[in-house]
Amino acid sequence: MEFTVIDYSIFALLLVLSSAIGLFYALSGDRQRTVQEFLLANRNMGFLPVALSLLATFQSAVAILGVPAEIYRFGTEYWFLGCSYLLGLLIPAHIFIPIFYRLRITSTYEYLELRFNKTVRVFGTVTFIFQMVIYMGVVLYAPALALNAVTGFDLWSAVLTMGLVCTLYTTLGGLKAVIWTDVFQTLVMFAGQLAVIVVGARRVGGMARVWRLAEQEGKISGIDLDPNPFERHTFWTLAVGGIFMMLSLYGVNQAQVQRYLSARSEWEAKLSCYAVFPCQQIVLCLSCLTGLVMFVYDREHPLAPAQRPSSSDQLVLYFVMDVLQDLPGLPGLFVACLFSGSLSTISSAFNSLATVTMEDLVRPHCPGLSESRATLLSKLLALGYGLLCLGMAYVSSMLGPVLQAAISIFGMVGGPLLGLFCLGMFFPCANSTGAVVGLLVGLAMAFWVGIGSLLHSMGATEGAPLPNSTTLPPTGNLTTILATTLLTPTPAPQSTTGLQKFYSLSYMWYSAHNSTTVILVGLLVSLLTGPTPAEAVDPRTIYPVLPRLFCCLPQKYRQRLCCGVGFPAQDTDHADAAVKSNGVANGLAPHGPGRWEEEEGQGYIRAPGAPAYALQETSF
Repeated sequence: MEFTVIDYSIFALLLVLSSAIGLFYALSGDRQRTVQEFLLANRNMGFLPVALSLLATFQSAVAILGVPAEIYRFGTEYWFLGCSYLLGLLIPAHIFIPIFYRLRITSTYEYLELRFNKTVRVFGTVTFIFQMVIYMGVVLYAPALALNAVTGFDLWSAVLTMGLVCTLYTTLGGLKAVIWTDVFQTLVMFAGQLAVIVVGARRVGGMARVWRLAEQEGKISGIDLDPNPFERHTFWTLAVGGIFMMLSLYGVNQAQVQRYLSARSEWEAKLSCYAVFPCQQIVLCLSCLTGLVMFVYDREHPLAPAQRPSSSDQLVLYFVMDVLQDLPGLPGLFVACLFSGSLSTISSAFNSLATVTMEDLVRPHCPGLSESRATLLSKLLALGYGLLCLGMAYVSSMLGPVLQAAISIFGMVGGPLLGLFCLGMFFPCANSTGAVVGLLVGLAMAFWVGIGSLLHSMGATEGAPLPNSTTLPPTGNLTTILATTLLTPTPAPQSTTGLQKFYSLSYMWYSAHNSTTVILVGLLVSLLTGPTPAEAVDPRTIYPVLPRLFCCLPQKYRQRLCCGVGFPAQDTDHADAAVKSNGVANGLAPHGPGRWEEEEGQGYIRAPGAPAYALQETSF
């Protein structure tokens, strides 16, 4: 099974067009001469390209490879993850986006300084950088591994080619190039997946027959309402645990928030979040249908044992090459689809990493940095992160099956970051000490459970795999995997107690568990060290979630839940007008003339000696 010249040509065309988009935006408009244009696309993007970019950012090769393999092996239960998308996107649209957009910040972690102090901001930034660099290693490695498996193309040559192309257009074209390449690559992803489903279904007698045979083989899952959090996948694990995972991605992750902030208005930012919902459902549906078609096709056209892939991450590509081998160009289209997912995610990471490093680590220590130097340094940072992520791809080769490794990383690191932002937004009494301690305890708990789970699963897989293990079976001979997971009844799980039971927590609960840990520890430490005084809290950084949840309580009790913080009217239509007329969102007047010193591109700056709520919005 080898690529033809047409297949390689389609693949090369993807790389050329992606680079061309970067070159176009590097040479047009203001030519990426300002930090605002390079990092925020001049805050002038429409909702549709932003929505498709939001979709592409975390769709990636991880989902394209992992979800069909998950459905192939374990059935359609994973499909219930789509139930989490509604709240997982509505909550960011109505809570996180209004706060971030009205503050007119560039980096998400600027919020942490406005709400707490600079120390919390630095802790959040460093945690995010660690999270994204590790995750990018997974995303960069996955399609290269697949390409190597089905075509014999050198693994690390593929990694290097993809990484350099992505670094090129991200460094030259900035966020605007990243968003428009995401739009183009999203269309390629849809085309590639549709081609595989249509051709594969026709080869086995149509989609109705695929569904019927899958149902007969027990691959169409019913609703499992078991509340046990140690079961790997149940309705509650996917529909509720998935909400926290979605919030860590679409609520507070810099790569996504940066796209919201590039929209023309707050309404367009919200609209982009709404538009992602049907797109996410379509993508999930396509991936699940691919898995079902792959399952039925393999039953009727089994590969010879010698041709079986050595890793579950390669299942999809072997299936694609077998189904599409008589149709020149279509294998190349699917591999282009795979690389599109990876390119879109990596480019978003490079741009967001450059943003947080520039705004959170460089600018505060170089207040006199000129606009031209700041822009040049932002481009160099994007280039540097691109080269760094190339090195991290090697580490990813040791993480096991791609889908769960990637989600586990986001759960282990993204969960505590979500908890940190929720602590600041929802609990006015939380102080900076509680925020830092909560984040550190949350990270410690996250890695304790995550690494313990990995080691526990590795020990368990020496015998029969545990069905509720938080990791997929290790890479190995596919025939053995199929014999233990698909062709025989699932054995009863071994009884575990103590820490071993704790390590069996489903990976879909990682984000919920870790974010809750940060909130509880942060609140406890804040109460022990003295809550933040109400007059020191900027109301714009708070969302009164408790008073709204307990709206049936008398007014005096709801006021106590606000911790004494008064909230201005949340009027979306007048928010931007308030920013323009008063200099501060929601109409908060400056604390006095001459109290602040403007620094272009800095966003809101806390003035020395001024109260915590005395903040300035500079002109971009």
